[in-house]
Amino acid sequence: MILGLLKEQGAEQRVALLPEIVSKLVQAKVEVCIETGAGTKAFQKDEAYRNAGATIAERDELLKKADLFVQISEPSIELIQSLSEKQVWLSQFNPLWNTDLVKSFLTNGITSFSMDSIPRTTRAQAMDVLSSMATVAGYKAVLQAANELPNFFPMFMTAAGTIRPATVLILGAGVAGLQSIAIARKLGAQVEAFDVRSAVKEEVNSLGAKFVEVEGAIDDSAAGGYAVEQTEEFKKKQQEAINDHAAKADVIICTAQIPGRKAPLLIPTEAVERMRPGSVIIDLAASSGGNCELTKNSETVIYDEVKIIGQSDYPSLMPIDASKMFGKNVFNFLQLLIAEDGSLNLNFEDDIVKGTCITHSGEIYNERVKSVVES
Repeated sequence: MILGLLKEQGAEQRVALLPEIVSKLVQAKVEVCIETGAGTKAFQKDEAYRNAGATIAERDELLKKADLFVQISEPSIELIQSLSEKQVWLSQFNPLWNTDLVKSFLTNGITSFSMDSIPRTTRAQAMDVLSSMATVAGYKAVLQAANELPNFFPMFMTAAGTIRPATVLILGAGVAGLQSIAIARKLGAQVEAFDVRSAVKEEVNSLGAKFVEVEGAIDDSAAGGYAVEQTEEFKKKQQEAINDHAAKADVIICTAQIPGRKAPLLIPTEAVERMRPGSVIIDLAASSGGNCELTKNSETVIYDEVKIIGQSDYPSLMPIDASKMFGKNVFNFLQLLIAEDGSLNLNFEDDIVKGTCITHSGEIYNERVKSVVES
């Protein structure tokens, strides 16, 4: 099998595979071909890939020869149309949201896999790019908040008096939220966290944060770790609690998202108006609408002296370690597709392979994606 690593387009600075992972693929008898300059933004030179056993080629040549293409971000429609039916695509293209890409893969008969559709099972944890990248996002979000806030995070006892610690409210206690809690606590802030999933209360408390609990949530034990849609009565009680805690917060980190849907609105304009001047909101859900009503993706909005930062691409801003984590996830998944002789083996009897596959032979394989596209 010939694996082609494509260069990311636009502002993306990560690369899907670092040279250390390429070396492992070569040892597994896979021929790896790298697009010229694919790792430059992540500080990985072409020479490093050559030393790892890969060849370097221009995009046109790569598109003709590779059996399987690996990239981080979603492909363009034009790129999909340039592929042949025998070629396989692997990246993170959010098929529940980008249904036009799914339809294009179908129309062109391309076999496609999306890393953000990896089943959330114990066996698949080592391939979970969502968790890996959420770790990076949670870390960077708190650091930016601390940099933007016109106050200290920790408490200080000084000759000039006592400086109170900052209060940080985390909305959503998934991987990004828990990482945000950990970093904010290490920086000395008082941290509160809200999540509709009551099961995360213990994790929140173990990190030294206070869990904001609202009674009456729908049981989410069968949701595979994802948040579920709640009743209108619960949403009203939830909103009142969040508004009260937001008014006392110096920083709010928004991480709540529901796959394939618009992010839940948790911070309405009236909540922002109750916040102290100089407060900061970091919205990691900006690309899917944002948890704050005033969020604009990839923009900073200042409203009533509160700074609202819509930022969904923190992993790209930490390209070396983010690429390392993403690449290890990809390698672990590729091991399910590589036969002993290095050839491509699409074993759809494997639940992880089948669950991650979006399209194959003119059909949608992933059931969740199928229900969205065909609805």
